Amino acid sequence: MELGTFNELEILRETSVGLYLGDEEGNDVLLPIKYIPKRGANIGDMINVFLYKDGEERLIATTLKPKILLNEFAMLRVNSVNKIGAFMDWGLEKDLLVPFKEQPRKMLADKYYTVFMYLDKKTDRLVASAKVYKFLNNEQLTVETNEEVEILIWDRTDLGINVIVNNKHKGLIYHDQIFDELLPGQKRKAFVSRIRPDNKLDIRLEKTGYAQVEPNAQKILRKLQAQGGSMKLTDKSSPDEISFQLQMSKKTFKKALGALYKQRLVRLEKDGVYLV
Repeated sequence: MELGTFNELEILRETSVGLYLGDEEGNDVLLPIKYIPKRGANIGDMINVFLYKDGEERLIATTLKPKILLNEFAMLRVNSVNKIGAFMDWGLEKDLLVPFKEQPRKMLADKYYTVFMYLDKKTDRLVASAKVYKFLNNEQLTVETNEEVEILIWDRTDLGINVIVNNKHKGLIYHDQIFDELLPGQKRKAFVSRIRPDNKLDIRLEKTGYAQVEPNAQKILRKLQAQGGSMKLTDKSSPDEISFQLQMSKKTFKKALGALYKQRLVRLEKDGVYLV
């Protein structure tokens, strides 16, 4: 049985307080009555449950889905702070502790922070750390250029937005590559555009090269259809104007527009673009 993750366990017996579940090694754990699925559960059935420790440090099972799993990052809200540390809302009855030693700066109640959840070997408890950097590793990369990855929006810098890539690596989206609203804590798909000699990762929200033309061409078509078949943009329009109307770069706009023109779906005039 592994703390902090979902475990597939067998229903062993029913009691007045809930169901006891077991694994192949003879361990058992209680699933309280309030977490038993309404569809019913029978002795011998397998059930997927999350394991953690309750307020009395007893191993407990739940069918609730927490906001963070073992060895993962997430942005969570601080419910309270006391002399031990900060306690974060992670979707379960017992809040998740961030000890003071794991806070780069003192955390405040009702504020949101990006944290990493791990198992403290000394106490055998699930805890979180806001010292995100020490859990990221770019020395041994597990991604390749142009690979699709999952990112977590982390924080803003002078260069752009730092992101956490595949729960393992640090990456950066430069300001001139941001055409959507990106909010801290948001998860989404992205692409590795470049791996630098020092193993730093440049991330893009769109595929690089010609592969990105098709979805952006469709975006232009939808914009034209929504505006009655015309759009007051041309390849001479400023990058800011294109970004404001379409949330894409001028280079991407010109590529997509060229693809539509070759397919004879649009007509290009001096004052704008028109559907054929």
